[in-house]
Amino acid sequence: MTRTIIESKSQTAIIGFDQPFCVIGERINPTGRKKLARELEAGDFSTVEADALAQVAAGATMLDINAGVVYNSNPNPNETEPPLMQEVLKRVQALVDIPLCIDSSVPAALEAGLQVCEGRPLLNSVTGEEEKLELILPLVKKYNVPVVAISNDDTGISEDPEVRFAVAKKIVERAADFGIPAHDIVVDPLVMPIGAMATAGLQVFELVRRLRLELGVNTTCGASNISFGLPNRNGVNAAFLPMAMASGMTSAIMNPMHSLEMDAIRAANLLTNNDDHGSAWIKANKPKLAEGEVEAGARGARTGRRRRRS
Repeated sequence: MTRTIIESKSQTAIIGFDQPFCVIGERINPTGRKKLARELEAGDFSTVEADALAQVAAGATMLDINAGVVYNSNPNPNETEPPLMQEVLKRVQALVDIPLCIDSSVPAALEAGLQVCEGRPLLNSVTGEEEKLELILPLVKKYNVPVVAISNDDTGISEDPEVRFAVAKKIVERAADFGIPAHDIVVDPLVMPIGAMATAGLQVFELVRRLRLELGVNTTCGASNISFGLPNRNGVNAAFLPMAMASGMTSAIMNPMHSLEMDAIRAANLLTNNDDHGSAWIKANKPKLAEGEVEAGARGARTGRRRRRS
């Protein structure tokens, strides 16, 4: 059974077909978040720290860390992103003990992150582009970490699922040449927006099934891509995620602060026997006690003694 192991200083997350769905919190990413980008450029990490704590409290299994800020004073990401990535990682690790995903398109930033990240992080990402394969796969091997493999190459992102599958297969095979096992490759088959491509959902479900059966790899995606441009995006995402899970998807980079989506994932874990005795579902849905109220049976459990008869 394919299992991808990601570790923090003392915690382990397992991505696998027989494991609960892995929720990779996406919030620590300045892309599309102008306020966060300005804060990071100014050396202000307050939102990063708040987002780290909030995502863990909401049930994230891992946190994705992206420090891709374009500095006005120095727009060269090869110079500015590596030290910022290290600082963000240090700040997050000082607050939460949870496995991390180092996310960057800049190889120097990925290696800088690997140098300071505790445990065994997930690297995000490598593509089928020849230059990226030659730069990223040696890092994966050197640091013995798993990696997200994105199904696009030098020709760009194909709308043809057969092409995307072929790119994923190419990456898995090239990784094997470096001695990197398939269980350390987590393929992102690329989710297209359903609003622009009516078959986008069907495509990704079939791709995930093939990736599991034919390549034996775990899978992930940017879950919110499916609903881009649509109203009530959370509703679409909450329907998409259990369907992707039923097809074999084992993780997603997503916002754990959306309770509708998290409820859908917990219910799917329960229904696929990936929630031991339903404990996660029961814990998440346990009625909150009013102030001063004691849980039924708690008094007896605390004392462990019978009342004396008068």
